[in-house]
Amino acid sequence: MTRPSKFEGSIGRTVADSEAWFDDPPHPADGAPNVVVVLLDDTGFAQFGCYGSDIETPNVDALAADGLQFTNFHVTPLCSPTRASLLTGRSQHAVGMRAVSNFRTGFPNQLGHISNHAATVAEVLREEGYATFCAGKWHLAPMEQCSAAGPFDQWPLARGFDRFYGFLEGETDQFNPQLVADNHPIDPPAGPEDGYHVSEDLVDQLLRMISDSKGVRPDKPFFGYLPFGATHAPHQAPPEYLAKYRGRYDEGWDVVRERWFRRQIELGVIPDHTELAPRNPGVDAWDDLPENQQRLNARLQEAFAAFLDHTDVQIGRLVDGLRHLGQLDNTILVVMADNGASQEGGPFGVMHEMKFFNGIFETADTAIERIDDIGGPHSHTNYPWGWAQAGNSPFKWYKQNTHEGGVHVPMIVHWPAGIAEEHRGTKRDQFTYVADIVPTIYDLLGVTPPSTYRGIDQLPVTGHSFRSILDDAAAPATNTLQYFEMGGSRALVSGSLKAVQKHTPGADYDTETWELYDLVADPSECNDLADDQPDRLAELIELWWAEADRHGVLPLDDRTIELFGARFRDHSPHPADKRYVYRPPMSAIAAQAAAAIGGRSFDLTARVTREAGDEGVLFATGTENSGITVFVQDDRLVVDYNAFDDHTVVESEVPVPEGESVLTATFRRGEGRTGSIEVFVDGVSCGTGETELYMRMISSVGASVGYDHGSAVSSRYDSPFTFSGDLHELVIDLVSRPAPGAAEAEARAEMSRQ
Repeated sequence: MTRPSKFEGSIGRTVADSEAWFDDPPHPADGAPNVVVVLLDDTGFAQFGCYGSDIETPNVDALAADGLQFTNFHVTPLCSPTRASLLTGRSQHAVGMRAVSNFRTGFPNQLGHISNHAATVAEVLREEGYATFCAGKWHLAPMEQCSAAGPFDQWPLARGFDRFYGFLEGETDQFNPQLVADNHPIDPPAGPEDGYHVSEDLVDQLLRMISDSKGVRPDKPFFGYLPFGATHAPHQAPPEYLAKYRGRYDEGWDVVRERWFRRQIELGVIPDHTELAPRNPGVDAWDDLPENQQRLNARLQEAFAAFLDHTDVQIGRLVDGLRHLGQLDNTILVVMADNGASQEGGPFGVMHEMKFFNGIFETADTAIERIDDIGGPHSHTNYPWGWAQAGNSPFKWYKQNTHEGGVHVPMIVHWPAGIAEEHRGTKRDQFTYVADIVPTIYDLLGVTPPSTYRGIDQLPVTGHSFRSILDDAAAPATNTLQYFEMGGSRALVSGSLKAVQKHTPGADYDTETWELYDLVADPSECNDLADDQPDRLAELIELWWAEADRHGVLPLDDRTIELFGARFRDHSPHPADKRYVYRPPMSAIAAQAAAAIGGRSFDLTARVTREAGDEGVLFATGTENSGITVFVQDDRLVVDYNAFDDHTVVESEVPVPEGESVLTATFRRGEGRTGSIEVFVDGVSCGTGETELYMRMISSVGASVGYDHGSAVSSRYDSPFTFSGDLHELVIDLVSRPAPGAAEAEARAEMSRQ
C-alpha cells in the first residue's frame, strides 16, 4: 500500500512544453468515522458497575447505556498477547507474541514484538489517510530495547503511530512514571505533590494530539489507542478517591462477590441459570481470616476500587473532550480489558510487589502498620486472590489462566452515528474474541488490509468481523471456533462447548486432565462434562491441535526462568564482560536495559571533579519504595540502600576532596539474604554497612546517572538532586553471578508486569 515515487506528467525543456502531475495522498471518504480503542489492564468481567460491581463507573456505564454492551467477549489470558492480537486482527502466536514481550525464545511464536509480517491497524489506517495516536502502555517491544539507545523499530512510531506518549514497560508507578514521548524518554510534567497521576496525563496528551490534528486538518479522521496502566498493579489513586471507598469492603469478598453475582443476573449480564463458581483453591472464607488480615485485605480492595473509579473519570474526560471537539458522534469508541483480574497479589495480597518477588511474605500484623500508605505514592500494592476472583465473577481462576476468569472480560462499543437509536443500550451475547475487533473496524471503514506492506508479505487477518451483530442482537456469532493457550494451559471454544486444561509447569501435556463445559448451559464452568462426553472431548482436543498448527502455537512452552537470561546474548545492552560504562548526560535507563545489579555483587566507580559544596546523585535506581542511590552530600560520599523502607545508609568518614577524585561503592552479596556495602574515596576505605536484605529484584523503575529520576530513593534529598559537579564517568562492574533465586525472582516479576 506504500506509494512509490512516481511521475505521470511530462517534462520538456520549459514549463510551457511540460505537463505537471500531482501525486495526491490517500484520503478516507468524506464522513469516515474516527476510531478510539480504550484498553484497561487486569480488569475483570464484574468490575465495571454495568457488569455487576458497586465500584462507581458512571462514565463507562453511560457508554454502555448509549451503545452496545458485549457479555461474551474474550481475550488472551495475558497483556502483551492480547495487545498483539488486538492491534493486528490475528492470532497472538502467529504474530510472535505468545507471552509478554520481555523475552524471546528463538521460535516464531515468541519474537518479543509483533511480526513485521502483521501490519498493525495503525499502520494500515495511516496508509489510508488516518492520523494515528497512542497514549499509554505499549509493552510490545523487547524490554532490553526500550532505552534511549533503541533500536526503535518496534516502538509505537515504527509500528504505525504518528505520535506516542506513555510508557514502554508492562507497568509503571502511577505517580512517578517512567515516560516516553514519541522516541525519547521524558520526565513527568509534575509530581504527586502537585496532584499528578499518569492516567490523567495520558488523557490530556491524547486529547491534545487529536485537537492539534483536527484544528489544522478537520477533514482527516483519526485512530486513537488509549491503553491505560490502570488497573494493573501498583493500585494507586488520588487521596480523595481512596477516602471515598473507606469501609466499603469490610464485609469481605464472600459477601461482596455474592452481591455482585446477584446484580449481574439482575442486569442481564449473565443468564439467570448461571452458577457462582466456588472459591478458587487458596482463597479462604473471609470469616476465617484473622482481624488484621481482614483489615489489610479490605484496604487493598479499596485501593483497587479507587483506582478504577479514577480511571472511569478519565474515560469521562476523554468522552467530554471528543464531544467538545465535535467528534464524539462519529467516533467508533471501544472500551475493553486485556485479561481477567490479576492473581499476582497471591493469597494474602501484597503491600509491596517487589517484596513478594524477593520471597518476603509480609504478615498482616506487620503490614498493618503501614495500612494508610496503601494506594498512595508510598505503596506498590496488589490485592489478594479473593478479591481478584470477585472481580472475575461469576467465573473461576484468573489472568494467566485459560478458564473463563482469565479470558472473559467486558467490552463496550459506542458509536452514535453508526448504531441505530433503537439498538443503543442493548446487549450482545454472541461469542466474540479480541482478534475480531480489527476486522470489524476494517469492515466498518471499508478498508482491505494489504497483502504486502512495505515490501513484506503479510499474514492473513484471521479474526472475524462482527459487524452483522451490531444492528441485530439475534444475528449468529461470526466466530464459532477459537483456541486459547498460555504457558501450556489450553482451551478451545467450539460453538457452545469449551474444552479447557490448566497446565502445571513441567507436567506431561499428554497425560494432564482436560475439562469439558457447555457454556450456554453452564457459563461459569461449574459442571464438568468430560466423563459424560469423552468422545466429544477427544474431538475438541484433536481440533485444538489442528488450530494450534494453523495459528503457529507450537511448540508448547511453559518455561519462565530460563527465558529471561536471553537478553544477555550478543548485541544487547548487557555487555559480555558485565561492565557497564555510563557518561552523562543520559536519560533515565529502562529497568531491563540498565545494569543488571539485582541479587549480584558489584562495584560502582564514579570519576568526578568538584568544588567545595558540589553535591548530588551519582547513580540511582528504583523509587522511594525500594532502590539504591549513591550521592554526595555535605562533602561526603553516601550510599542509601533502601530495602523496602529499611534504609542502610553508609557515609564516608572523610570528605570528598575538591578537584578530581574517584569515588567507589562496593556491594557484596552475603550469606542468605544479607549483604554488605563499603565506600572508598580515592581507593581508601572510609565506611561500611550491613543490610539484612540484599534485594534480588529491586524495582520496576530503572536507573538514572547524575540525578534521581522520579521519586527520591533516599529521604535525605528531594529528586532529582542533580550532581552539581562534573561526573565524567560512572562504571558498574558485576563481580559475581546473581544470588540463588535471583533469576527466579526476576522471572516472576517480569511475568507479573504485563
